[in-house]
Amino acid sequence: MRIIITGSIAYDYLMTFPGSFSEHLLPDQLARLSLSFLVDSMERRRGGCAPNIAYTLALLGERPMVMGTAGQDFGEYRQWLESVGVDTSLVKEIGGKFTASFFCNTDRNNSQIASFYTGAMAHASELSFRDVPRPDLVIISPNDPAAMVRYAQECGELGIRCIYDPGQQCARSSADELRAGISNADVLIVNDYEMELVRQKTGLGEEDILRRSEALIVTRGPQGSTIYLPDRRIEVPAVPERRIVDPTGVGDAYRAGLLKGLAVGADWETCGRLGSVAATYALECVGGQSHHFTWHEFKARYEENFGEFPIER
Repeated sequence: MRIIITGSIAYDYLMTFPGSFSEHLLPDQLARLSLSFLVDSMERRRGGCAPNIAYTLALLGERPMVMGTAGQDFGEYRQWLESVGVDTSLVKEIGGKFTASFFCNTDRNNSQIASFYTGAMAHASELSFRDVPRPDLVIISPNDPAAMVRYAQECGELGIRCIYDPGQQCARSSADELRAGISNADVLIVNDYEMELVRQKTGLGEEDILRRSEALIVTRGPQGSTIYLPDRRIEVPAVPERRIVDPTGVGDAYRAGLLKGLAVGADWETCGRLGSVAATYALECVGGQSHHFTWHEFKARYEENFGEFPIER
């Protein structure tokens, strides 16, 4: 199956703070907020939603195509992605710009404070599905907001099955942008906090979304995920982690597992379970592209938690 993954392409600067952010927030001083956190460590990792999803999907035996814009510093990153089975032929390098950068500080409670530098990602709307080989499935993950709206509209017009994954851009996107993305997509996936933002901004609840979508997926961290379908609701538990290292990229890994299920025609419950297993592997490593597993290892972990493995590679 030809799968195109759109979204940010970035370098992640991941820091750890040994305390708790909440202990330093003074409710009566929030209007004058000025804080600096001394971190214990920092690592530079390859990141961005699109490569994170694509990396895990490649581990699961697919050869996904990443569609996005990167900067003049992308050469080594491109080579590495190709080496692990990701097709980067649809990535456009923007001269004179740096690849987007994600600066994230994680405290001992796994709460995060982050900033994102757009860089070359601002040019993502220059790309179009009208100029690429027709895909069987697309996921529109967090990216330049204008690009996300354009991609969703094009998928709707061209009849391309797509998943709309606004993620962190729920905060930045307007109500009209969110509605446009949802109305043109076949599936909406968000976490529970983002679902509340969608509800507040657009006035759309679960039933409203399901009138125009085949599925709504809400991830809930340690509580697993919920898959809403027009006729039922499926609760998918989280897979117990062997250790908690870093939550960065966990949601992207879940999406990769979900996509693998859709690629092989699995039912929705199986798709969610595949996502749950993939997410836990990411949680156990630093960054969104540090985890690794063989097909045999993934299958064994699925069966350990959910019983018989129902798909073929």
